[in-house]
Amino acid sequence: MSMSGNKEQLSADEQIECLRQQLMEAQKMTALGELVSTTTHEFNNVLMTIINYAKIGMRRKDDESRKKAFEKILAAGERAAKITNSVLGMARNRSQSFEPTELETLIEESLVLLEREFAKYRIRVERQFGKVPRVRANGNQIQQVLLNLFINARQAMPKGGRVLLRLEHDAEGDMVNIIVRDSGAGVPPEKLPRIFEPFFSTKSGPDATGKGGTGLGLASCREIIEAHRGRIRVASTLGKGTEFTIKLPVIPIATSSTPSVPAPTISTPPINGAPATPSAD
Repeated sequence: MSMSGNKEQLSADEQIECLRQQLMEAQKMTALGELVSTTTHEFNNVLMTIINYAKIGMRRKDDESRKKAFEKILAAGERAAKITNSVLGMARNRSQSFEPTELETLIEESLVLLEREFAKYRIRVERQFGKVPRVRANGNQIQQVLLNLFINARQAMPKGGRVLLRLEHDAEGDMVNIIVRDSGAGVPPEKLPRIFEPFFSTKSGPDATGKGGTGLGLASCREIIEAHRGRIRVASTLGKGTEFTIKLPVIPIATSSTPSVPAPTISTPPINGAPATPSAD
């Protein structure tokens, strides 16, 4: 091939890479829009509860009815505070640096933002959180991964089910494991090896909430975790569900108080790149 042909090919490759980057950024903005929509609905529900019980308290004159109204208003106010704290937590996590991170806090903040959606689809969350050390992570990026996995789990159970969340310390490997397991339909064996490939999706398109179907979510998750020097694995059985395991390195005790370091820039893996190795149940 001529030198000019090589230059033209390189230019085409660069253009494709640029388009991939733009598509990944668009996917991140879409995810942000979905969160804003979810949070707005959550606040609207809280406000309606406060307004309705305030009206009841004003109409009723007996102490018992007023006490019940005040209790409902207090509970709604506490719920609003949880939502606010979760949103503020996401804002704090916008840093582009790796910092000592409490994974349990990140998980809980992510769950608050999807609590209404889980309740709507009758998804029960079971927590099995062991005592784990902190990891050095970019909180915003890890929260993106968690939200993606939680939404995938919900979508896998349209008629309801259970999501098991587990935190455990792998002392031998010096890693913290985050396990997200659903009781959904599972992924067909022939599709499982491709599940982390960019633009590959097991869904036919977005669901009723407008989420999913682009084939970018899990590819982005793998990229983020590998940038953290971690690993992400998947195991699935048809009719029983799917389990994702994220492994993140523990902060060495001697360096747990060292200053934060910049997080690496996340770039899209090549379409034909090797996917993360799946395991079988």
